[in-house]
Amino acid sequence: MPPLLLHSRRLQKELADLQRNPPHGIQVIDADDLSKWIVEIHGAEDSIYAGESWRLQLKFPHDYPMEAPEVIFLAPTIPEHPHIYSNGHICLSILYDGWTPALTTSSVCLSLLSMLSSCTAKERPPDDDRYVRRVGMNANPKKSNWLFHDDKV
Repeated sequence: MPPLLLHSRRLQKELADLQRNPPHGIQVIDADDLSKWIVEIHGAEDSIYAGESWRLQLKFPHDYPMEAPEVIFLAPTIPEHPHIYSNGHICLSILYDGWTPALTTSSVCLSLLSMLSSCTAKERPPDDDRYVRRVGMNANPKKSNWLFHDDKV
């Protein structure tokens, strides 16, 4: 089976699953373009983000699921979190080095919701200003060299 056909079938299945049985707090907003989705995440009731919601953009490369999607939070409502930069970039290993084709869009969204739910303080990463100045607002986060050293948040 050609890779593009496999890519499309996998994405169609994941999209249908996410639309039919979305995890609590997650909703597909726009997926007219199969290679770029907008998903809304709602803060968990018992977290510091209760009542808040944000939009994620997921862009899928041609070799998905062998390569991770590009995932960013969209302005203007980017959550304040120690692993989320003000340009929407997310420091989470499964989006980069820790990606495996066994992961799905649903599991990525759940991981982000879990990351947000376990946070105890709304704050930006300590190097936010420097990072955003260096890479800009529209850069691909997959081109950054991430260091994963904090598994508490």
